[in-house]
Amino acid sequence: MSVPTRFPTLLVHGGAWAIPPEMAEDHQRGVARALEAGYRILTSGGSATDAVEAAVTILEDDPTFDAGRGSFLTSEGKVQLDALLMDGATLRAGGVACVERLRNPIQAARLVLDKSPHVYFVAQGAENFAASHGMPLIDNSELVLDREKLRLEEARSRLAQGLADTTFSGPEEPGVPSNRSSFEGWRDDKSPETAHPLTTAVSEVGPGFSPGIHSASSPDRRGASMAPSSDAVKQPQPFDSHDTVGAVALDQHGNLAAGTSTGGTLNKTPGRVGDSSLIGCGCYADNHSAAVSLTGWGEPIMKLVLGKWATDRVAQGVTPELAAQQAISYLFARLGGHGGIILLGPDGQFGLAHNTPGMAWGIADHQGLRTGLHI
Repeated sequence: MSVPTRFPTLLVHGGAWAIPPEMAEDHQRGVARALEAGYRILTSGGSATDAVEAAVTILEDDPTFDAGRGSFLTSEGKVQLDALLMDGATLRAGGVACVERLRNPIQAARLVLDKSPHVYFVAQGAENFAASHGMPLIDNSELVLDREKLRLEEARSRLAQGLADTTFSGPEEPGVPSNRSSFEGWRDDKSPETAHPLTTAVSEVGPGFSPGIHSASSPDRRGASMAPSSDAVKQPQPFDSHDTVGAVALDQHGNLAAGTSTGGTLNKTPGRVGDSSLIGCGCYADNHSAAVSLTGWGEPIMKLVLGKWATDRVAQGVTPELAAQQAISYLFARLGGHGGIILLGPDGQFGLAHNTPGMAWGIADHQGLRTGLHI
């Protein structure tokens, strides 16, 4: 039996986007419940992998978030879910994508991790694998909310009018073109949905620069620059979207784990897979470096393999706090991408960053439990 050597730590996020004030309380309650469930496992001597699975399951079951029930709808009006779970001690991983008949894709990902020689299953193959190991299959309609049907109609209307999706970037500024492709040096042919006026030249973006990150006046002594707040990020207009969920954990035996789950983007083409369930993109865990979960517009994150990029920085000696900020800076500098990150090292140091108007987050460790909506 191994001797505990670490204080257990759990970080969760409920998505980085323009969180409207009326959804603030639900977001903080949701991440708090996820923290409580996962941290209870860690303080009882359970594994980081178990804690991450439990925390993400809570978030999937909460219709506040874009994971599980209440997720965004595809252009065909269905829910398609992706998830990944990774064990940092062994580098075992399990991923599923484009599943329509599973209530908790993170649990299916756990089955792939534990029960299959393969790493990744998609669509009906993933559903059949999960069912063969005891997961019940449901009708897709059980995952669809009337709220999301209305959102899909609104998204179709905006698309028909040629209006940009400001889910991640926040409201556009008057008089500034909304299509990023018009900005030389910031072109990303896959992400007009994150269109936002860009005012910082690529050459001016240096290490640690993260548009939208507000430094706390008194950083946490272990490296996370935090500004816990019960207030929502104030927006001048409502936003009808939400985003990916995830968790990273360090258990008493020094093992890391990470998990990410999502319903994808609103009005997406059926079969589209984002970064969340791809190893090294939206999720990664390795005891020799760090555990990470990302959220935001997936196409830029995938192109940069941003999760592995961030954990590699930690392996090279960069603190998780700085590595998290650098990752979001890199995302923005290279592709004008918007998103958020939670990053946890094997020594318990952690970092959080985002360049969206808000990101629901939570931390539980020996200092207690705290949540917030922006850094």
